[in-house]
Amino acid sequence: MLYYLFRWLDVQYDFPGAGLFNYISFRAAMALLLSLVISLVYGKNIIDFLRKKQIGETIRELGLEGEKTKKGTPTMGGLIILSAILIPTLLFAKIGSVYIILLLITTVWLGIIGALDDYIKVFKKDKKGLSGKFKIIGQVGLGIIVGTVLYFNGNVVIKDEIPTGEVYKYDSNEVTKVTDDKGVAHYMITEKSTITTLPFIKNQEIDYERILGSINEEWTKYTWLIFIPIVIFIITAVSNAANLTDGIDGLAAGSASIIGATLLVFAYVSGNIIFADYLNIMYIPNVGELVIFCAAFIGACVGFLWYNAYPAQVFMGDTGSLALGGIIATMALCVRKELLLPLICGVFLVETVSVMMQVSYFKYTKRKYGEGRRIFLMSPLHHHFQKMGIHESKIVSRFWIIGIMLAVLSIVTLKIQ
Repeated sequence: MLYYLFRWLDVQYDFPGAGLFNYISFRAAMALLLSLVISLVYGKNIIDFLRKKQIGETIRELGLEGEKTKKGTPTMGGLIILSAILIPTLLFAKIGSVYIILLLITTVWLGIIGALDDYIKVFKKDKKGLSGKFKIIGQVGLGIIVGTVLYFNGNVVIKDEIPTGEVYKYDSNEVTKVTDDKGVAHYMITEKSTITTLPFIKNQEIDYERILGSINEEWTKYTWLIFIPIVIFIITAVSNAANLTDGIDGLAAGSASIIGATLLVFAYVSGNIIFADYLNIMYIPNVGELVIFCAAFIGACVGFLWYNAYPAQVFMGDTGSLALGGIIATMALCVRKELLLPLICGVFLVETVSVMMQVSYFKYTKRKYGEGRRIFLMSPLHHHFQKMGIHESKIVSRFWIIGIMLAVLSIVTLKIQ
C-alpha cells in the first residue's frame, strides 16, 4: 500500500525520498526490518496473550530429555510469524502482483488450517488435532488454486530470447530489444509457458507440455491435467515436511529462514533481466516482487527465533509450520525452481524420509516377524539424535549448518544453468 502512496507522491508532487519506493531492494529492506520489529516487539504481547488464555502445548510422553519442562509452553506462536509476514508485505509490496496475491492466499489459507488443528488440540483436548483427511483436503484445495492461477493467468509469463533472424515471425509489439554491455542486441519475446528449470544441467529446461506432447501433439492443451496435480503434490509434501520438522526448539524456524534467503536470491535474479541474461537463466517478469515477501518471511522467522530458540518461550504449532511449508512450496513454484526443492529443503526432506522409512520398516517387520522393528531410535530424525543423548540445541545448530550448505549449493546451480 505504501508503494502506491509514495509512487503517487513521487509522480504528482516530486516528494523527496518517495522515489526510493521504486526500488525493490529498498522495499525489501524495509519489509525485513518491519517484520523483525513486529515479531520482536509484539511477539511478547502475543505470547502473554496465549499464556493468559492457557493455550499451552500438550507434550506426548516420548521419554525425551527436557520433555516435561516444555509442557504448558504457549503454542500457536505461528500467529507471530503470520502477522510479521502479512503486514510488511501489504505495506511494501505491489499487492496487485499475481505472485504476491498467491502468497498472501497461501499464508492465510494454511494459517487457518493450522490454527484449527491447534485449536482442537488445545481446547478440545484432542491430541490428534484436525483430522488428517481435512488437512489434506485443505492442502489439495490450495494446490488447485495455485496450480490453476499459475497455469491459466495471463500475467504469469516468461521472457525468452529469440534468434535475430526470426524476429520477423513475431508481432513487433511483443518483442523487446535488449542491448548487452558489448553492444550486442538481443530480442526477447513475452510468452505464456509451462517451462521450468532443470537443475544441474546447463542450458536445459523442461516443459510440462512435452510430457503429453511426446505422446500426441494435440494433447498439449490438456497439460493442466498434469501441471495442477504436480503443484498439489509439491504444496502438500513441503507443508507436511515443515510440520514434521517442527519438533525441537528453533529447528523449523531457523531452517525456514535459510530456505527463504535462498528463494530470495532466486526471485531477485529471475526477476532482473540483467542478472537473468548474465547468468543465462529464465527471466520471469514481475517475479521480483517476491523479494519483498521473502524478506518479510526471513524477518518473521528470525524474529520468532528470539522466543523460540532453546529453551523455547513459545511454539509455532501447526499455525506456523503448515504455513511455512506451503509458502516455501508456492515461492519455489513461482520462481520455477520446484525441481530444486529436494536440495533447497534438504533438511525437511531428510526428516520426512526418516518417518517414511521408520513406518514402512516397522509395518514390514511386523508382518514378517510378528513384531515391529525400527531403523531409528525414534523418528523424525531429530528425535533419533535426542535419544542418542545429543542436546537439542546442538542438533538444531548442526541441522542449520547442513541447511546453509544446501542453500549455498542451490545458489551455485545458477552458474550451471
